[in-house]
Amino acid sequence: MSKTWIRTKRPEFVRDVVRDFCLVHRELEKEFRHYDKTGHVDFSMIRNLLGQEMNKGLLWRLKDTAHLLFKKNASENGLNGQFLDWSIGYIFHDTIKLKEDAYQQQNYAPWFRELQRRQLSDDARLISQELMRVLDQTNESIEREIGRIRFILFNCRRLLIDYLAQHRDNELLARFLLAREELVREVFGSGYARLLDSVYGDEPELLYLLAARSLREGGWREDAMRALNEAERINADHPLLHKERGRICAKRS
Repeated sequence: MSKTWIRTKRPEFVRDVVRDFCLVHRELEKEFRHYDKTGHVDFSMIRNLLGQEMNKGLLWRLKDTAHLLFKKNASENGLNGQFLDWSIGYIFHDTIKLKEDAYQQQNYAPWFRELQRRQLSDDARLISQELMRVLDQTNESIEREIGRIRFILFNCRRLLIDYLAQHRDNELLARFLLAREELVREVFGSGYARLLDSVYGDEPELLYLLAARSLREGGWREDAMRALNEAERINADHPLLHKERGRICAKRS
């Protein structure tokens, strides 16, 4: 893939990375909270999040898109981009380990526990106990993997806040932030306000203006007008406001 093509697709890649990161973050954290309560990880959920080579899951697609965006244009993305590429790749590979450990925990731990209740020969009981100790170490591995993934997710949120400052004019990003505000708030938590401030600074209305432009160009005029009304509520004097409203009205006539 040429750098020119990647540069042309950059607004889409940025939007896709932020969107898929938020979706992956929500699913992983939901599963990790379940683990905090039960001590178990759902193998099927992790398997579906990863997918396979010929049917990639959400996390696998996020890793690939991040590599295209950050690795192929390392000089343009700076250290934050390189940190994000490494971090998302690390989450992907540690989640593969988590999947394998969850498989052992879900499928073999019950069998070994059931063995302990059987009448076994002394040799068989000794072997089963020794193997069970190895399986117990899998539980320790799961705890470490979840801790590492959570730590990297935390740092990804910080890195994205700084990285997105250079994508102030990205209409697709603005449209996503508007459409999925609840998801973004959930993922970034107390950092949500800092995210918006990093991108739009002293022009918070720009989020709605850019989203309105993208919605208009996509043929969603009513949604575009609602976004404009929100921009007007924040700053009725922004010069883009009247221009964009005129374009929407012209489309209707």
